[in-house]
Amino acid sequence: MTARDSTRNTGLVRSIGAAHVIDYTTDDFTGGRARYEVILDNVSSLPLSRLRRALTPKGTLVLNGGGSPGHVFGPVAGIVRAVVANAFVSQRLRPLPSRQNREELLAVTGLIEDGKLTPVVDRTYPLADTAEGLRYVEQGHARGKAVVTVA
Repeated sequence: MTARDSTRNTGLVRSIGAAHVIDYTTDDFTGGRARYEVILDNVSSLPLSRLRRALTPKGTLVLNGGGSPGHVFGPVAGIVRAVVANAFVSQRLRPLPSRQNREELLAVTGLIEDGKLTPVVDRTYPLADTAEGLRYVEQGHARGKAVVTVA
């Protein structure tokens, strides 16, 4: 698996299973020769055209939100563009499903319990501090998930 992150997170990303890490502060993976069968875009910081250039001709791009704070339509605009473009290209351009069902959640839980999936929690916030947690995530420097606890 190849992952893309900043210099400060290279070790973290390797520790959870990435065999190769692309440092986005110094390398543009969309301009190289490497092509990928699947790209999971959690941040939406690159244009669809560049992401497609890094895919194989029959590759799959999965968009999982992201986007920049302050943009009116945020990640929705990129997801809509991908869904429309999907009808006209050989690659598969898909949004990450937004609905989970019990079986899928139990499967993910099983992967975590078996040590095959490693969740990374950066910070936790009590329910009363949810707004603070959201502000932290919006800054774009979280090293994992911000979790809201309900006691």
